[in-house]
Amino acid sequence: MAKVELSGISKRFGRTAVLEDISFTVADREFLALVGPSGCGKSTLLRIIAGLETQDSGSVFIDGTPVDAIVPRDRNLAMVFQSYALYPHLSAAQNIAVPLLMRRLTPLQRLPFASTLMPQARAIRREIGAEVARVAEALEITSLLQHKPGQLSGGQRQRVAVARAMVRQPKAFLMDEPLSNLDAKLRVQTRAEIAQLHRTLGATFIYVTHDQAEAMTMADRIAVMMDGCLLQLASPDHIHHDPVDIRVAEFIGSPKINVIETIASDAGDVRLDGSQVVIDAQARPGEAVRLGFRPEVAKLTEPYEGDLKGQVSHVENLGSDVYVHVKAHGFAPIIVRTRPGEPRARLGESVGVEIATSRALAFGSTGRRLARRAA
Repeated sequence: MAKVELSGISKRFGRTAVLEDISFTVADREFLALVGPSGCGKSTLLRIIAGLETQDSGSVFIDGTPVDAIVPRDRNLAMVFQSYALYPHLSAAQNIAVPLLMRRLTPLQRLPFASTLMPQARAIRREIGAEVARVAEALEITSLLQHKPGQLSGGQRQRVAVARAMVRQPKAFLMDEPLSNLDAKLRVQTRAEIAQLHRTLGATFIYVTHDQAEAMTMADRIAVMMDGCLLQLASPDHIHHDPVDIRVAEFIGSPKINVIETIASDAGDVRLDGSQVVIDAQARPGEAVRLGFRPEVAKLTEPYEGDLKGQVSHVENLGSDVYVHVKAHGFAPIIVRTRPGEPRARLGESVGVEIATSRALAFGSTGRRLARRAA
């Protein structure tokens, strides 16, 4: 397997900057997810790694060797596309075998009747057939090998596409939103299978998705991209609990993080709604500050006890969690997570919201996370 390193990658299409100075390293055997909204440049970056696009500046290294001048087929990277890119007239077995046939047989040996006339070609095809069978068994698709793509479900086609990538024994797997064509139930099942596949193979995975749930549940680290820039690269826990930019905080997490607009005091304190509740963050006096806190770090109280006061405007009962929307005076609705068995909030009821201020996040006027105050 391989370490993949990007150094100063930039790309423009005409006057539009798609990628701006992207640099990071994917460790050998790591599962890295590139996540961000549509149009943020993540698929373009994956294509640059694969060699299908050429960057305007910067370099791609695989195991310390620059590969910018190396054509895609010689980079030994396997790519799984969103559309699966299977040949409709070939069986699943034949689709899986394609990369090995192209690599091991000469154009003459690939002719339809070459195996009959050339013993060497016949032996190579037997070896390829055995390797296809091994990969199919690992992915539990042996019974599908004689079916054509049109006879397979979306999940089955996705497994065939992964098998075709696996059979090459590549240095790294590049996956471009491979689950986006699946229904919600199958997507949950298949992402667990891909995570297990990564653990089984011990391979390097770079996985592009706009679905934060896929990134959070599968990846060792997540790279959050927006507007062609890399905002943060960290573990899922750090991305969720310690975002360095308000855009990361708002993109990651479901339900969305609560954000309250406030102004830093003359002393540079961040105070909540003009109250005496001081947030552990350092701002410039008078600076516009956005205070963020997740639904799980707030709780409902009696109106006179809370840091904020408001009325219940909506209740979402999801079974294991109940999300209560509170319209606090002067702010957008705030979401508080409660659990079954806790006192039920009623629509229109006046409540207080108490915030665990040690877990609240403060973002300055630039959108970047404010440093904590010195002890």
